[in-house]
Amino acid sequence: MSEVFFVGCGPGDPELITIKAKKLIQKADVVVYSGSLIPEPILKLCKKGKLFDAAGLVREEIFEILSKNAKKGKLVVRLHDGDPSIYGAIKEQIDNLTKIGIKSTVVPGITAFLASAAALGTQLTLPGVTQTIIVTRAESRTKVPKREKISELAKHKATLIFYLSVHLVSKLTKEAIAGGYKKTTPVGVVYRASWKDQKIIRGTLENISEKLKAEKITRTAIVIISDVLDPETYEYSKLYDKEFTHGYRKAKTIKK
Repeated sequence: MSEVFFVGCGPGDPELITIKAKKLIQKADVVVYSGSLIPEPILKLCKKGKLFDAAGLVREEIFEILSKNAKKGKLVVRLHDGDPSIYGAIKEQIDNLTKIGIKSTVVPGITAFLASAAALGTQLTLPGVTQTIIVTRAESRTKVPKREKISELAKHKATLIFYLSVHLVSKLTKEAIAGGYKKTTPVGVVYRASWKDQKIIRGTLENISEKLKAEKITRTAIVIISDVLDPETYEYSKLYDKEFTHGYRKAKTIKK
């Protein structure tokens, strides 16, 4: 059966690609990749295949390359930065391939918000602070439902993560404050997470916009709003608490 692989290659650092993704790229006959978002060392893994830069293509052209070559029995890879399921527009391609009898397989990758959390040296959930992560984008040309307006999501005061929105940071910070976050809520912005030119900007909802202007960062960055970035206080995990019993360990008495 003809098949197309939708492959995530990670956030930028070539060493953060999965073994499965690397093997597929090395064997691929055809690779359609996401423009400048894919680092050169990863593209060089495709030694035998033909490369197509999707940045200059429209949906129909991409579909034609994928379907035509898959029907010929070639190993076809649609290569995405990060993970294909995060703003990857793969559903429309998978559905159209299915209609003409071509199977699709998705290979996950490390997404940019996880690389950003690593760069910030934090975890995204903390006991006593928040146990919830909301991943979204600010409304621009792509509309969002009213229930997903930033001011609505902000009511949860969870860890709020934005893709494709750093150019709208002034707007999103105002809406986050209107929704219930304090002006002093910590904000972390990571530009090109895990790349060699990665930049980290820390601030608050009140001052992050000016800090980003000074750094001239308007694209390719993840914005994270959360008290987990600089908590006043938090609780220790129950999992490793000496008084906590679970399926693998009973509570222990620790001698001082």
